[in-house]
Amino acid sequence: MAEIVFATFSNPRQVWRMSSAERAFQEFLDAIQTASDEAAFERIARRVTERLGFKWFAYLRLTDNAPVLISSYPRSWTKRYFELGYQDLDPVVRRVRRQHELFCWDGEGSLTIGTRQQRRFFEEAMAFGITSGVTMPIRGGFGRIAAFTLATDDREMRPERLVGESRDLLHLLGLYFHTHATTRLDASGLAATGGASDLSPRERQCLAWAAQGKTVADIAVLTEIAPRTVTFHLENARRKLNAASITQCVAEAVRRRMLP
Repeated sequence: MAEIVFATFSNPRQVWRMSSAERAFQEFLDAIQTASDEAAFERIARRVTERLGFKWFAYLRLTDNAPVLISSYPRSWTKRYFELGYQDLDPVVRRVRRQHELFCWDGEGSLTIGTRQQRRFFEEAMAFGITSGVTMPIRGGFGRIAAFTLATDDREMRPERLVGESRDLLHLLGLYFHTHATTRLDASGLAATGGASDLSPRERQCLAWAAQGKTVADIAVLTEIAPRTVTFHLENARRKLNAASITQCVAEAVRRRMLP
């Protein structure tokens, strides 16, 4: 992979070597701080995707309601994907559900494995040019999942090479995108609907203890309610704040100064 060399001011003989992938990631980090709407997130992700040598990206978050997608895939493909409920069939999404480590996938190599429906799915994806890629699984609270995918239409590209050289960087790319997207886009939706003001006193109380690092068992003792009830209140608060996890829910509640 190409490298960019920078000379330090303290010692001209010393050099700092930054790979092109690292430079692309650093630019992504700078840009993602300013994103405030879906169009900005798509634009920033599209740029880092192309800088890393891929053609498309897709961020998919599976929620209790409709799936959330920010993507540069062809619109005709994403429309068909959801109309036919492919998020339940997609072998890549199924793999995301059962493993934590990022992985490469190859549509052409998958044409001979899996069920007939799954093979047909990859045939359709390849008809849109989606041949291979790398996917970063992202875990949220209460079993919720998301995935950040980089994909290509280049049959000669070997995504596993980039993974071998920049695995940690790719994993961080997915996590940073997920964290900023859920915090800013969900918060914007709440600001418009006013849903955050609907937290009950008990939900606020449980969140306040969680903010202090207390476990569900600890909160149950402190509030004199059953652990199951504590979980119920925390989950209700998480839903109302559209958070992916209790940790994110606490952070959002603190940011909005909602806790006692």
